[in-house]
Amino acid sequence: MEFDLPKAAGLLVAIVALSIAGLAASGVMTLQTVLMMVLPSMAVFAAVAFWLGVKHGEFRATP
Repeated sequence: MEFDLPKAAGLLVAIVALSIAGLAASGVMTLQTVLMMVLPSMAVFAAVAFWLGVKHGEFRATP
């Protein structure tokens, strides 16, 4: 399977959504705490890690 930007971004969004759903369903924190504190920080971290991964892949792919 070859990954392009839409597939990779969709997979990233699915992982974050599944993580948030699991954390919200677990009852460890209130839903308000999960949505207001965990979701934004998880989304920002995922975006930064994704960007760094793309840049590293571009660096490795250049001869």
